[in-house]
Amino acid sequence: MQTTEPHPDAATSNDNPEIEALLGELEVAQTELALLREEHLREHAELENTRKRQAREVEMSRRFANDRLLASLLPVFDSLEAGIAAAHGESVQVREGLQLTLRQLAKAAADSGMTAVDPLGEVFNPEHHQAIGVVPASAGHKPDTVTQVHQKGYLLNDRLLRPALVMVAKSDHD
Repeated sequence: MQTTEPHPDAATSNDNPEIEALLGELEVAQTELALLREEHLREHAELENTRKRQAREVEMSRRFANDRLLASLLPVFDSLEAGIAAAHGESVQVREGLQLTLRQLAKAAADSGMTAVDPLGEVFNPEHHQAIGVVPASAGHKPDTVTQVHQKGYLLNDRLLRPALVMVAKSDHD
């Protein structure tokens, strides 16, 4: 707000009721203008925050839109892997066909952001692994490491879809 030099007749303007009324109205109008500017800035900031929040929500929806579909395919992965493991007595063509089907399914899932969690030999991570039992630590298995994987886990864009079911080497202090 600019300050102005007092007008030479300012001393006499105090005596004029019309000027006093206009100065009062001017002060009220300036106060209202300041309040409206402040309100405008708040609303503009709120609008920007809403836009950013919606953009984040759209991105999250896009990244995790197919999580239910992929979660429903996890038993198919398990069945194919079990079929491959059990196909030792079958013909080479049957085994190769199962392996090809599993690779194609795994590629389609990976293209959608899904990765397998197969933590054999890794340190137990309760965020990605679910311990279903413990075994004594030994020379081959350090304490708090995964000794056996009963079922692979899966992540979708770094978010847990299913934890890996594992056996963990018991630490010395347990």
